[in-house]
Amino acid sequence: MTTVPGALWEGPLDVSSFARDSVVDAADAAQDPAAARGSTSTFATTPDLVTSSFAAVEHLRINGHQPEARAPLSGFFESADGWVRLHGNYPHHRSAIETTFGVTGRDDLADVLRRLPAAEVEDELTARGGIAVAARTEAEWREHPQAVATAQDPRTTTTMSGERPSLPPASMPMDGLRVLDLTRVIAGPTCSQLLACLGADVLRIDAPQLPELLEAYLSNGMGKRSAALDLHTDRGTLGALLSGADVVVSGYRPGALTPFGLDPDALAAEHPGLVVISLSARGEHGPWAGRRGFDSIVQAATGIGWRCGTTEHPGALPVQALDHATGYRMAAAALRLLADHRGGVVRSSLTGAARELLSLPSTQRAPLAMTSATLRLPSPHGDLVVAPPPITMDGQTLERPIGAYGASPARWS
Repeated sequence: MTTVPGALWEGPLDVSSFARDSVVDAADAAQDPAAARGSTSTFATTPDLVTSSFAAVEHLRINGHQPEARAPLSGFFESADGWVRLHGNYPHHRSAIETTFGVTGRDDLADVLRRLPAAEVEDELTARGGIAVAARTEAEWREHPQAVATAQDPRTTTTMSGERPSLPPASMPMDGLRVLDLTRVIAGPTCSQLLACLGADVLRIDAPQLPELLEAYLSNGMGKRSAALDLHTDRGTLGALLSGADVVVSGYRPGALTPFGLDPDALAAEHPGLVVISLSARGEHGPWAGRRGFDSIVQAATGIGWRCGTTEHPGALPVQALDHATGYRMAAAALRLLADHRGGVVRSSLTGAARELLSLPSTQRAPLAMTSATLRLPSPHGDLVVAPPPITMDGQTLERPIGAYGASPARWS
């Protein structure tokens, strides 16, 4: 096991151990299918790789330019009785904010929200398809019905289903295996990028009417193919993809993909040898299970915002650690199932990750001196600077090309 002394980031929470342990778990897990396939390769990590990968979006450059980090209607806003955090990076979420509160700019939005209670902002915007959460303290969150409902849920669970064929000899842990990637933003794509860089054929599917933000795709798109597919109109293509898949990674809110036969339990029953990874923001049960969420929203809801802020203003973690750490934990669970020749369902939530981070002892370790671990890659979208996955194979970083977004056919290679 690789250990990283010192702190990777400063702050009141032990983000360093939280991040490092998730990467070490994935590196250790990659050893299992490699050994099962007759490979003697070794997998490890370094502090520079960990810090760079957890800030993949921040390190991204497209033709020398850094994409805009956050949309104007995203972030913390003062309310009549506290603070709220909104997420408006995606056009449809921004539109929900604008129509709900009758605003077009950040200053107008701030003026409106100052007159409204935080809970009213949270509920009204959620009802309109937007994303907002009141910034709660840890004590306030522990009393919330969603926290109560999920308090005993492990951060990540694995339920076994059927057997799989033994893995044939190969030089890479995921050679010849197919991963259907139904995820967006950071956590799910982080998981699927690592599997792609370990040799899998990863096909990412997005709805043509809801394209991914280009910077989000490029920041964790190594080794993947990307296709547009409307699940409402092309069930036959979806069925063919499922029948040929070894792994399905799903990152949509619980119940959203059930009409398409993509509920995790239904997939496991129909395809018992399939490895199904199910990611949720808030957990798969409880009154908020069906609500949309992001790393920043979960931080604000669970008390991380106030732990990282001041007495007057909530703050945030130095990186979106809940997303990245969850992605590597999910990849580790999938790698172990494949090495054991078993299908199964892996469930993980950002809220569970937040609960684990908050439970870690605070530390006062001195920060390590860091250098950026990035790569320059040509791509159909321009010359890129990107952070590779934080794992080395026999001392070498896992580097793969990044293809054009939405340009691949929706079929297996």
